Amino acid sequence: MSQTHKLKPSWAGDDILSRLVNLAIRTKPIYSLMKHQARQVIIKTAEKNGISWRENYRELEQSEAKALLDSVTNHKLVYPDYYLVPFHAYDRGNLCWEAAFEATSATYSMPLRVWKDEKLTWQTAHTRLRHSFYDIVARYTGDRLTDILDLGCSVGISTLALHHYVAAKQNSSPRTVGLDLSPYMLAVAKINDKQQEISRWLHGLAEDTRLPSNSFDLVTLQFVLHELPRQATTAIFKEVLRILKPGGVIGIVDNDPASPVIQNLPPVLFTLMKSTEPWSDDYYTFDLEAAMQQVGFDYKTTVASDPRHRTLIGIKPY
Repeated sequence: MSQTHKLKPSWAGDDILSRLVNLAIRTKPIYSLMKHQARQVIIKTAEKNGISWRENYRELEQSEAKALLDSVTNHKLVYPDYYLVPFHAYDRGNLCWEAAFEATSATYSMPLRVWKDEKLTWQTAHTRLRHSFYDIVARYTGDRLTDILDLGCSVGISTLALHHYVAAKQNSSPRTVGLDLSPYMLAVAKINDKQQEISRWLHGLAEDTRLPSNSFDLVTLQFVLHELPRQATTAIFKEVLRILKPGGVIGIVDNDPASPVIQNLPPVLFTLMKSTEPWSDDYYTFDLEAAMQQVGFDYKTTVASDPRHRTLIGIKPY
């Protein structure tokens, strides 16, 4: 079987290459170096393309974000163990200001690596990335979306992009909600939501949102699942099935294990990526389509929405 038709990269799962990379990551001096290098790659990509990483950090640090933390925090929430491990090169994962203040710049720089051979502005690359997903989702939703939930919304870039896309398409604004496990990210999301267009920013578990059953037309998970162990993903699918209205759509976009670009990443890049994504092996070996069907979704499609990412669609049966 050719490399381009493999179901997953050789650097993920239980392959020999994957085990060697994992051994290197578990070696503390090597891991520290990888973590530093991973951050530098992201920052250099951003600043080389006009994203003012350090300036954006300073602006958020001087904003009202820290003052918002207490008001957005659900103090009764218990964080799951999988969320308390280091990832994205931060020792505290998403539960720190450094991660929150850098997330906007990191989010805008990510699409530049998708079309690295094209001379795109970061704004054009970001719009293309989001719309390549939303255009597929729109084929399965009705003409009128009134209630939308963006799970794992981080600092709200995905939530606002989705809200604007739907509002422009139907010439009316939906009620859009963003939910995330990090109150630090949500505090920044409220800063990013300058016009207060999003109905609610919720600090909660995607596996147990506490939102009413049958209440959303569309639920999205945008670049979230690769950060989760499979048991959490399955639990989230069950919760999304509960809160969607009959006929409602779940839309997922994330790394594509079958992508030739992903499978053929240079060793330095896939090693750096795995060093900052602790659940990579679980994600790249998990059958998302089967899991969606097992919890009760009417699974519709998986398509490559860009050179690195796939979109999955499911519908809650009537």
